[in-house]
Amino acid sequence: MEIVINTIVGACLISGVVLFAGGGVGILRMPDFYSRLHPAGKLDTLGLMLMVLGLAIYNIDWYHFSLSNILVSVKMMLIAGFVFHSSPTATHAIVDAGIQAGMRPWQKREKQGG
Repeated sequence: MEIVINTIVGACLISGVVLFAGGGVGILRMPDFYSRLHPAGKLDTLGLMLMVLGLAIYNIDWYHFSLSNILVSVKMMLIAGFVFHSSPTATHAIVDAGIQAGMRPWQKREKQGG
């Protein structure tokens, strides 16, 4: 059972790190402010959810259940839920601030002559 739990935890943590890295690459590769917010919001939120899930599973002692370990895991999941709900709200507020500041979205331009 320990091998299965460690495999699940490892898969969650590695997937979370890959999503964080993908979000970082997306921020660097996107052309404008609005496009950069998409990978920042989506991939960071999902990466955090997977990493916290892995840590919450790892924190539970599967052979000797104790209330304190379960409470710590529940608190981790509550934090992940808070980020899951607040990240889209914050991204929306940032987009609204960009629109009010007059930032224009990127538009692909045709090549001149040739």
